[in-house]
Amino acid sequence: MNAVRLLPALAAAALLVLPATACAQEGAGGASGSGGSITDVAGIEVGHHTLNERPTGCTVILARAGAVGGVDVRGGAPGTRDTDLLDPVNLVERIHGVVLSGGSLFGLDAVSGAVRWLEERGIGVDAWGTVIPIVTGAILFDLGVGDASIRPDAACGYAAAEAATTGPVGRGSVGAGAGATVGKLAGRGRAMKGGIGTASVELPGGVIVGAIVAVNAVGDVVDPATGEIVAGIREERGVGFTDARKLLLTRTGLEGAPGENTTIGVVATNATLTKAQATKLAQMAHDGLARAIYPAHTPWDGDTIFSLATGEIEGEADLIVLGAVAADVVAAAILDAVRSATGLEGIPSVGDLARSR
Repeated sequence: MNAVRLLPALAAAALLVLPATACAQEGAGGASGSGGSITDVAGIEVGHHTLNERPTGCTVILARAGAVGGVDVRGGAPGTRDTDLLDPVNLVERIHGVVLSGGSLFGLDAVSGAVRWLEERGIGVDAWGTVIPIVTGAILFDLGVGDASIRPDAACGYAAAEAATTGPVGRGSVGAGAGATVGKLAGRGRAMKGGIGTASVELPGGVIVGAIVAVNAVGDVVDPATGEIVAGIREERGVGFTDARKLLLTRTGLEGAPGENTTIGVVATNATLTKAQATKLAQMAHDGLARAIYPAHTPWDGDTIFSLATGEIEGEADLIVLGAVAADVVAAAILDAVRSATGLEGIPSVGDLARSR
């Protein structure tokens, strides 16, 4: 492996967006985005499992060889599992997977399924002759879509791990994004379909930063490049958008409920990072969430971003560059999520809205 140090000026001038990949996974959602995927980071695998009984599911991100992990939880109502072990002061250095799930707190059971799948394959930390896979996770609230008694469980996590590959990643209304919605600040009757999306960027020297994000925002998804609303609170006639900023400023027509505003995701890189650096990467990646979602990081939500560093590229990494790029990739993955989504009855997608105009 070649030792690489990222140069800020060079990186800023020569970002290379990776080519699009087609959705090949069974049950994949919308069309593939144009900005690569998290699996462009060697050693990262992604698998979805979507339940048939109602729109919900889980997504498993695997690092079989282990990756240095970090996390940053910004929401005031998070649902997570084993995030404390990612604290730089704690013992565990490398983790083997992250699970993103629908189903609110019930969906955390999906983590156990991924753990079992890894254990059966001898992947994990050796402790007194027992292999213990280190897997963490986070959930979003999608219980308002369909029968709330149906939610991801350990079997869902196992199936998603079984489906994980290094190939093209399903996008849109699959896995953790199956029941995700956006634009609920004025009530569910004016909401739109959220989803799960992914993107990646390659820097000079072969360093890659990728992200996968499940988008379940109470407000709007905004394109940071233009400031235009891409998905969010629909006007009462259902065609255009009611700006979430205006609703919050005037405090008129607000009907959102606690727990309905959660965006969860993973940023991965092949650079070499310490746990402290991986934590900082997750923190900086949240800037992309705040650029693309309004409002973000509220007392109602569980906004959480994990980070994984595989260490394929040796040498000292420039964390300023990595963090800045991670924010851009997270924003791109958020846009990909809503643009790739498939609508449900009464909950149109971006594509549905475009066709109705």
